Amino acid sequence: MKSWKTLSRTTILDHSKWLKVEDHTIELPNGTILEKWCWIVSPEYVNVVVQDEEENFVCFRQTKYAANGITLAPVGGYLEPDEDALTCARRELREELGYEAKEWIPLGNFPCDGNHGNGTAHLFLAKGAHLVGEIIADDLEEQHIVVLTRQEMMQSLLHGDFKVLSWSTAVALALFHV
Repeated sequence: MKSWKTLSRTTILDHSKWLKVEDHTIELPNGTILEKWCWIVSPEYVNVVVQDEEENFVCFRQTKYAANGITLAPVGGYLEPDEDALTCARRELREELGYEAKEWIPLGNFPCDGNHGNGTAHLFLAKGAHLVGEIIADDLEEQHIVVLTRQEMMQSLLHGDFKVLSWSTAVALALFHV
């Protein structure tokens, strides 16, 4: 199989650091040229599934604008300019929970939309996490820390309590590692 090739790109919307939209002209492997292929540029981000020293999972119960109602959520946040994903994951864990972790397992990097981009999710499992200081988060959502056993985490995943795709993916992949 051959990959599609980008021939040109033009920015058609530069809304902010959170969103840009581009028109791409692409060539398919069979030589077909597609014009006005919509490409969405949004920031790369991390999601961190946290397992503490007692092997319980630490996450949040919160609201999120795009999720309907209350949802469970892992630690997460956007990469700063020139920041690598693991550094961001460590920073977010420290800011959002006041934790550090002994072991970091990368769970993968995934485009959010296979056809139109829309950012990349970098997923991690942080094992042996423990409290080292105060929470420094500036999140907009009201959040409550929740500690779940492996069985409770699995049931929450299967019940649809993690209402964002990358969160469910991170949790499912993390459960394979523990």
